[in-house]
Amino acid sequence: MKVLTAPLWELAEFKEGKALLDRGKGHVAFSGLYDSQKLHMVYGLSDGFTQKIIVTFSDKRAREIGAEYGFYDRRTMVYPGKDLIFYQADVSGGDLVRERMRVLRALLEKRPVTIVTTMSALMMPQTPLSGIVSRILHFDKKSTVDERKLSAQLVEMGYEKSPQVEEPGQFSIRGGIIDIFDMTEENPYRIELWGDSVESIRSFDVLSQRSVENLDEIAIYPATELMLSEARRQDGFARIKKETKQYAKKLREQGNPEAAHRIETQIKEIEESAQEFGSVVNLESFVHYFYPQTESFLEFFHPETTAVFLDEPQHLSETANALETEFRESMTGRLEKGYILPGQAQLLYPEKEIAGKLSQYRAASLAALDAKSSLFKPDRRFEITVRSMPSYNNSFEALLKDLKRYKKNGSRVLLLCASRTRAKRLAADLREQELSAFYSEDPDREVLPGETELFYGHVEKGFEYPMLKFAVISEGDIFGAPKKKKRKIQRYEGTKIRDFGELKVGDYVVHETHGLGIYQGIEKVEMEGTVRDYMKISYRDGGNLYVLATGLDAIQKYASADAAKKPKLNKLGTQEWHKTKTRVRAAVDEVAKDLVELYAARQNGKGYAFSEDTVWQREFEEMFPFEETDDQLMAIAATKRDMESNKIMDRLICGDVGYGKTEVAIRAAFKAVQDGKQVVFLVPTTILAQQHYNTFVQRMKDYPIRIEQMSRFRTPAQQKKVIEDLKKGLVDIVIGTHRVLSSDMQYKDLGLLMIDEEQRFGVTHKEKIKKMKENVDVLTLTATPIPRTLHMSLVGIRDMSVLEEAPEERQPIQTYVMEYNEEMVREAITRELSRNGQVYYVYNRVNTIADMAARIGEMVPDANVAFAHGQMSERELEKIMFSFINGEIDILVATTIIETGLDISNVNTIIIHDSDRMGLSQLYQLRGRVGRSNRTAYAFLMYKRDKVLKEVAEKRLQAIREFTELGSGIKIAMRDLEIRGAGNLLGLSQHGHMEAVGYDLYCKMLNEAVKEAKGLKTEESYDTTIDVDLDAYIPMGYIPNEMQKLDIYKRIADIETEEETEEMLEELIDRFGDPPKSVENLLYIAKIKSLAHHVYMTEVSQKGDTVRFKLYERAGIDVTKIPELTAQYAGSVKFTADTKTPFFTYVLRKNSREKNVDALTVIENFLRTAGEILLPAEDPVKKV
Repeated sequence: MKVLTAPLWELAEFKEGKALLDRGKGHVAFSGLYDSQKLHMVYGLSDGFTQKIIVTFSDKRAREIGAEYGFYDRRTMVYPGKDLIFYQADVSGGDLVRERMRVLRALLEKRPVTIVTTMSALMMPQTPLSGIVSRILHFDKKSTVDERKLSAQLVEMGYEKSPQVEEPGQFSIRGGIIDIFDMTEENPYRIELWGDSVESIRSFDVLSQRSVENLDEIAIYPATELMLSEARRQDGFARIKKETKQYAKKLREQGNPEAAHRIETQIKEIEESAQEFGSVVNLESFVHYFYPQTESFLEFFHPETTAVFLDEPQHLSETANALETEFRESMTGRLEKGYILPGQAQLLYPEKEIAGKLSQYRAASLAALDAKSSLFKPDRRFEITVRSMPSYNNSFEALLKDLKRYKKNGSRVLLLCASRTRAKRLAADLREQELSAFYSEDPDREVLPGETELFYGHVEKGFEYPMLKFAVISEGDIFGAPKKKKRKIQRYEGTKIRDFGELKVGDYVVHETHGLGIYQGIEKVEMEGTVRDYMKISYRDGGNLYVLATGLDAIQKYASADAAKKPKLNKLGTQEWHKTKTRVRAAVDEVAKDLVELYAARQNGKGYAFSEDTVWQREFEEMFPFEETDDQLMAIAATKRDMESNKIMDRLICGDVGYGKTEVAIRAAFKAVQDGKQVVFLVPTTILAQQHYNTFVQRMKDYPIRIEQMSRFRTPAQQKKVIEDLKKGLVDIVIGTHRVLSSDMQYKDLGLLMIDEEQRFGVTHKEKIKKMKENVDVLTLTATPIPRTLHMSLVGIRDMSVLEEAPEERQPIQTYVMEYNEEMVREAITRELSRNGQVYYVYNRVNTIADMAARIGEMVPDANVAFAHGQMSERELEKIMFSFINGEIDILVATTIIETGLDISNVNTIIIHDSDRMGLSQLYQLRGRVGRSNRTAYAFLMYKRDKVLKEVAEKRLQAIREFTELGSGIKIAMRDLEIRGAGNLLGLSQHGHMEAVGYDLYCKMLNEAVKEAKGLKTEESYDTTIDVDLDAYIPMGYIPNEMQKLDIYKRIADIETEEETEEMLEELIDRFGDPPKSVENLLYIAKIKSLAHHVYMTEVSQKGDTVRFKLYERAGIDVTKIPELTAQYAGSVKFTADTKTPFFTYVLRKNSREKNVDALTVIENFLRTAGEILLPAEDPVKKV
């Protein structure tokens, strides 16, 4: 891009430095450079090198550089360092491995790239790239595949076998179809075999499991960097055992038998798990035993074609030093206690060695100040004069003034815009002001003196070379802090839980007509020569119900808020289920009626219509320092719409903690104050009041708005003053606990009531809130997720906005699962405190929590430790929490009370003691307490050492592994929380009813009741069963996995149109290959079922040559036309007008001499004809 580099060639220092680099003459140092200027310089200097490395001091800085340098080079990648210290974790997040593998792949494919990495990544030993190359698998249309051998190869490459591929690093093999999710790819691959040769290769979408595109050839890269062949594994373990023996002996001689025993058992366990599961999870810290010759990441680059750029070498030196020291101290402690072997303590490349390796490359350092560094001895130093751009803070006048000055003195100005349309518009605006401004997309057109060129691109901060008369202005300089670029977000719309995806034998299920039973699996049953799959459900007192697998739509998995409580099973053939349903239906009708009435009253009430947004409002919103998520923008727009209308607002904002609900409230409050109205923000706890108060004051500090707080943190005198000023209208916003509901609080002109977590207030408070609500706009916030299903049934009754999108900048939480060991806990805490953070330690036993806190105090003597639990008095708890928020306490040892609540962005490490005793939803919420800032957060899930764990360990680790960012664990947790949310939304009285029939059925009933209360005509509900002489089931060989099989059955049962039948068939062929006859029959039956349902048939059953069609007693058909229908089938069809269930009888063959007829075709034709004749013309829905 000459537009950016041409002016640099006018700099003598740049020219000389570039010439030295090009000639291969070692190292040059540039000083006087800040922020974005460094990257501009890197771009100029790197011209002509195929591979560039930018080394910086922290992962966060690496990501920032990676994002910004993407403007200069689209092929920029970030190579993150591994976490050195928590190597022994059983499980850690997969994102890191994925990013690293992508970079290694780019290097192996010899692509020209720019790689941004950190000092710690260079200090880490790497296994040679040759080890990875030898393991890459290639497939094309000529390949042959041995499934067994391939399976073993993939496990060795670090892939994990699973029934269905959902995450990178998994593969599945089922009957001639192989799915592999390569770590370096966006989508997984599907290879179809014919015998053992490859028939087709394509990529597919994880969510829908459908194909995306056909491919001719693919390469599968390993899912781990530590590749171990059998021979290498054995050699490595021989070395490890030898050293363990020597070291244990040494420890015993030193009088430390406990440590000796610890190291022996630990190594034995690691070896056993590596042999048994073939995993390399815990072996990373033993890399030197398996690969005596390791390399540094630097050595993967060829010195001839690579340029290395060092960001602030002095800072790099300090980082390297700190890393070495931290590592050395931590390893010394572990060695003494027998947690590691001496060879593991030599893991790191020392800084001196990295400096030695660097000296073989051409390198340039970029720094603000010229300072000496032990890492880097430059041959030449250059000082560059360059200035940062001032910020124009949205002032177009100030910008114009500068641009005119630049034009006058013949400067060249490049103005970068992140959007092409904005750039064109700005160019036009500037031309009107008599500036020679133009927009260009040609990266090589140089700017001429006196010109202003607008160009598409983005740098964080503009800069100016005064000597060269060249300036670069970024959008950030003009419009204030730049908004972060959005990543593409995958939306898991509506697939939070796929009902049968998680159904296991022994789960509770609800059948709509028979009640609650236990699922016992799928059984094949042969009756009168036809084979079908039935789902077996056992009930109380030994009753069993067999449900045809095509009738699965009447069944739901039972779910209730209290997962630990066992529900009572029903007994078949009794009235109890019917009674339960009737009772619940009555309760549901009541709720629906109340809701509808309440809604009508609010709709008819006249509220205050706020005026449209003012200039201040827009300015205030611009000052929000983060990028709003789409959900947030929609919620804000909806809230404002409600406020500006005549009706009284009643809106609920749901969203996880930290998803930006408060900002919605702040903007609504600001809007209300603009119209001279007062605002009350009601919160459940004193601490939250304080937190919100701080946030509001911080956001509104530039405006003449008076914000007060009413809670126990205010003295009586202060409270009295606030009450008086409220009455006079001098206070605009008051934030407080239930104190604001007291009768002595009088408002001059209340316009908006905001409530945080309404479900946490008691009944009396709720009544007062109700009174207050009558003619005021209300905005309620809640963090308990409101379930989708419930959300749907309440649409139009309660206005809701759901925030589901996580804000940008949130780093994923690094989750580690490990056995409890004090050394690790000490290190995790020390590391967090060394970056001035705070720590949560979750310990769930109140009687020994004080001892635990004391123990942690001994481990980390310099830290300030406190403990908190639910049995303390409210005041005491508040005091502790308050000092924790204010940073006076470093480590808070607490029971799970922290699960609800506080948003402290400084807490970025959470350690959960005995995590195996907690439910997934609890873990999910606890884990959500950290990771609220843009720093990487750590969650450590500890479990106790235990002999029994051997068998259970794998299962449990499996569950928790799914939970670390990866699998369905979070979905299940969400489910628990949603049910809790549903209970909160509808009030406690409904809770019992929800327990009685299970959550799904409850939602279904509520939906129907709401429709009725609103006076909408509801569809008559009746089931249709089909029983014809056909083998209709999914054979074991076609879909071996039972969960997937149930899922497909369920979805076939839900088919309603022919289009859906076709789609289903396509998907089956796509995912599992051509379906056998019995599966085709299954689809055909589903089609007939939907036809029969449309003409009000409740049953179609075939006995030999007779087919009986039973009609629903309240069928919406034209009865007078029945004779016309029977007349069409002279003699074959007769109608029996039974009062209970009228039915048609169709005789396929009148005698045995007639030739066989295809029963299915006959049935299909009859149903179509019946639809055409019997359905009233104005019922187009029913016409199929």
